[in-house]
Amino acid sequence: MLALLDRIPTSTLVLGALLLGLAPFVPEPHLVEKIRMLGNGTLSKPLDIFDLFLHGSLPVLLAVKLVRQWRLERE
Repeated sequence: MLALLDRIPTSTLVLGALLLGLAPFVPEPHLVEKIRMLGNGTLSKPLDIFDLFLHGSLPVLLAVKLVRQWRLERE
């Protein structure tokens, strides 16, 4: 599974994480809204939970890839 992540260019993940993580740009990005709802304990609707996973998936993949690259460079 990590081999597949290694084959994805970092620039593609950065662009996707920015676009999907910040969409829609106005009035507030969904990811910010859903994280706030999670912190407040109001994230209960299935659609809101789906939105959190959808908009957060590429930023999480980018973070995993960057940590993996950093660890491989240290070895």
